Amino acid sequence: MRKWKIALGTAVALGAISVASVHLLDMGNLSLSANTAGAAPAPKAFVMPVPVVNVVKKTLPIYLDYAARVEPIRSITLQARVPGYLQEQTAQDGSDVKQGDLLYRIAPEDYQAALDQAKAQVQRDAAALEYARSNLGRGTDLAKAGYLAKDSFDQRTSNLRTAEAALAVDQAAVRTAELNLGYAEIKAPFSGRIGRNQASVGTLVSVAGTVLNTLVQLDPIYVTFNPSETDLVQIEQAKANGPIAVDVLLPGETEPSQKGQLTFIDNTIDHSTGTITARATIGNAKFTLLPGQYVRVRLHLKEQPNTLMVPQVALGSSQLGKYLYVLGKDNTVDQKLVSLGPTNGDLISVTSGISESDQVITGNLQKIGPGMPVSPLPQQLKPAS
Repeated sequence: MRKWKIALGTAVALGAISVASVHLLDMGNLSLSANTAGAAPAPKAFVMPVPVVNVVKKTLPIYLDYAARVEPIRSITLQARVPGYLQEQTAQDGSDVKQGDLLYRIAPEDYQAALDQAKAQVQRDAAALEYARSNLGRGTDLAKAGYLAKDSFDQRTSNLRTAEAALAVDQAAVRTAELNLGYAEIKAPFSGRIGRNQASVGTLVSVAGTVLNTLVQLDPIYVTFNPSETDLVQIEQAKANGPIAVDVLLPGETEPSQKGQLTFIDNTIDHSTGTITARATIGNAKFTLLPGQYVRVRLHLKEQPNTLMVPQVALGSSQLGKYLYVLGKDNTVDQKLVSLGPTNGDLISVTSGISESDQVITGNLQKIGPGMPVSPLPQQLKPAS
């Protein structure tokens, strides 16, 4: 009897526990349902914003760029043509001079004295010639009358010819003395700039032995560079269509400061380097270019119309080659492999792979990939000049 009561009590307790559990479970479900009904909707996935620009269509100038060196058209060493003491330097070191300007003067006294002596000799021999001519005239009349022997007449004729020759020698001596006196003044044979003086005033200079200074022509001036064999073909094709314009860019410049024309291509290719020497003649009125200076030259070969241009910053590289990300259908990313041409400022030409209607993605390129949705931010792109 006692065991039966204990079993009955246990069953009643278990039933109560089960009812309580079911009640608690229902309460939990009601609470969970209430919480779910009041929660906010899940947030949308983040879409990467990207700047996009339209493809630029323009006429592209085709250039070839080279490192180059400036060379003078004329450069000479100033030396004396007559010996003497250097009396004066009339042009300061580094001066810009004109053709015919006086640069140096050698003491002229000796040469002035030689000129005076030569002129006096001319006067003396001119008087002797006048007497010989008169004497021959009288002798001619006497010879015709039979009062003068033939030998005496021939002697008078010889004296006349000797006097004429002596006067000719004297006149040549005068011209030589005048030249020597003129050489005592050393003048600029062409316009240019002189360098540093190398002979102090008072120096005894010799003929073609003492260097006084140097003079270089600065306007116009040469710029020399070395195109390759491959480039030479393009240059010759452009040259057949007319003169080739050449721009010169100084170090640090992005726009040319001087312009000129291609004026010389050598007749032999250097077999060791595969290049040829070429030269442009450049106007240099402000003397901005100096001999020995290193610059860059840009040869304008032709104009290429209807060229598609994109920003260089938009380019990416892979094992397959260069590519661009463009805005595709439903604002997703499309990847297009492209072939590239010449650059123009910050833009680069694309010869194949895109169309004029494409919108090119120019930013956040490391954070996007093909097929990824993006939020386009249109940008204005100014064509390069």
